[in-house]
Amino acid sequence: MNGSLTLSFEMLLVLGLVCFTVFMLVLEWIRADLIALLVIVVIGITRLVPVEQLFEGFAGNAVISLIAVMIMGAGLDRTGVLNKTASFILRLAGGAEARLRFLINAVAGGLSSILQSQALAALFVPVVGRVSARTGVPLKRLLLPMACCILAGTNTTMISNSPLILLNDLILSANRNLPPGAQTIETFKLFAITPIGIPLLIAGLLFFALFTRRLLPVEDEGQDATASRTETYFSEVYGIDGDVVEVTVTAESPLVGMSVAEAEALRNAPLILAIKNGNESRLAPPADLMIWVGTVLGVLGKRDAVNDFAANNLLTVRTRLAHFGDMFNPTRAGISEAVVPPNSRFVKKVVGDLRMRKRYGVSVLAVYRGEEVFREDVRKLTLMPGDTLVLHSLWRDLAQAAEDHDIVVVTDYPKAEQRPGKIRYALLFFALAMGLGLFTDLKLSIAMLVGAVGMLLSGVLNMEEAYASINWKTIFTLACLIPLGWAMDSTGAAAWMAQEILVYCGDWPQWALQACVALLALFFSQVVSNVGATVMMVPMAINIALASNGNPSVYALIVAISTSNSFIIGSANPVLTIIAGPGGYRARDLIRVGIPLTLLMLVVLLISVNLVFGTR
Repeated sequence: MNGSLTLSFEMLLVLGLVCFTVFMLVLEWIRADLIALLVIVVIGITRLVPVEQLFEGFAGNAVISLIAVMIMGAGLDRTGVLNKTASFILRLAGGAEARLRFLINAVAGGLSSILQSQALAALFVPVVGRVSARTGVPLKRLLLPMACCILAGTNTTMISNSPLILLNDLILSANRNLPPGAQTIETFKLFAITPIGIPLLIAGLLFFALFTRRLLPVEDEGQDATASRTETYFSEVYGIDGDVVEVTVTAESPLVGMSVAEAEALRNAPLILAIKNGNESRLAPPADLMIWVGTVLGVLGKRDAVNDFAANNLLTVRTRLAHFGDMFNPTRAGISEAVVPPNSRFVKKVVGDLRMRKRYGVSVLAVYRGEEVFREDVRKLTLMPGDTLVLHSLWRDLAQAAEDHDIVVVTDYPKAEQRPGKIRYALLFFALAMGLGLFTDLKLSIAMLVGAVGMLLSGVLNMEEAYASINWKTIFTLACLIPLGWAMDSTGAAAWMAQEILVYCGDWPQWALQACVALLALFFSQVVSNVGATVMMVPMAINIALASNGNPSVYALIVAISTSNSFIIGSANPVLTIIAGPGGYRARDLIRVGIPLTLLMLVVLLISVNLVFGTR
């Protein structure tokens, strides 16, 4: 780069669009996928990218690969691979906490090389909860190390997280805009980054093996969330205790003619979990369902408090469950925890407006946010990413509610139909996809689709389950933001930014420039999504490398890995958001663990990439 680039109108437009995107993603005034859609519309109107290329992101290699990986991950879960994993961990650990922690971190980190990180975290939280319940090891010392090792392990292959899946598409875009005669930038094969990912995972494993107890102390291990998801646990953590009691509404009761919501709003009213009108019984009654003479209510509360409420409202209390005994059988129904992920449609919605009882048959008993538990007026609470919902439902209804991916259930419960007999097919087609990606010249998207289609044809999943396994918000956001990276390249905005940075840093050695790029990528990943940070940073990093006579592939890879290794702020990464509530982690826990781990990963990353790929 000769320093002759001047800022054009198109460059200003792209940089303004980048600033607007960052600003809106930080403030979260608008959903991320809607912001991405607005970006692609502006790019199309302003012709920053040719219209015929504008929607290529939707059919791009990155998007199709991610869809296929999500389907294969669901297939492995449906056949019980993770259940067998939990049994394997317990068998090897032999009850020793240090060995148990290491095994969980190693297995989760290893699986993250072939399974999408957010899905793996959601699937593994119940597994770790089950292990914690059986061994008595505090859940707080298991979940965060596991999540960090998952993030470290995603750097082992090109299919485990969105930034790395997107990387090759951004490199190909950069190749289209190289000056004549410039050497083409190489893309990465499926396992090309394995020599980088393995040292990162080993560093994470050693870090937590040495420092977990010091960084994550448990003040009162007897009261930690290690007990399984039992009544005792929910009583201690959320204040939800008591018994399920049946009460019958008499003709003189003031509840006659009230809705369920109005009855629950009465002073000292217990939680209404079930209702029977005539011959019809249902769990999680909708808020607008009416109460009449003879209605039987299944309520949750301390027996003395229920008796007082019944006496004040002229209700008849039964000493045993005559109508709801089967419905409240623990094998059919119970209390569970679910986390609201960052991409959920429930974010910024009022609990009452979601109508979860009517839509899903699920009652919201409490909400846990940060260090505060909300039990009163839960229906009026506005949900935020990372909130933990305490739910009561039939297990069947809970499974159906979780299919939309608006909540991530972190309690181990009897799942929907499992297909252990199909496990061989699932493993066979997954191995076939990996083999095609590694040993043939097929594009990654085609190789992954072979595995996904094979699982569908062999009955591991049906098409409805495949559709449900895809996080369409993630797919849509990714596809819409890809053209922003193209626009930065094609207009020269990325080259201009690189030129301005090198005005101040041009004399720095390669390792220092790489560290600067990594820190910038890490910073952006804390305030916007890792995908957004990758889209904005990769074109600029490639231009910095070209101008400083560095290896552009290495610089691009450093960006993608740095945006993936986000350990400091829980809301910056969906994996950390999923485990924060169930683990009871506070912001200071993440900072205490995240800062030294991030610095360690940065050093290991810079050493590894230069040893494996060199500086040129």
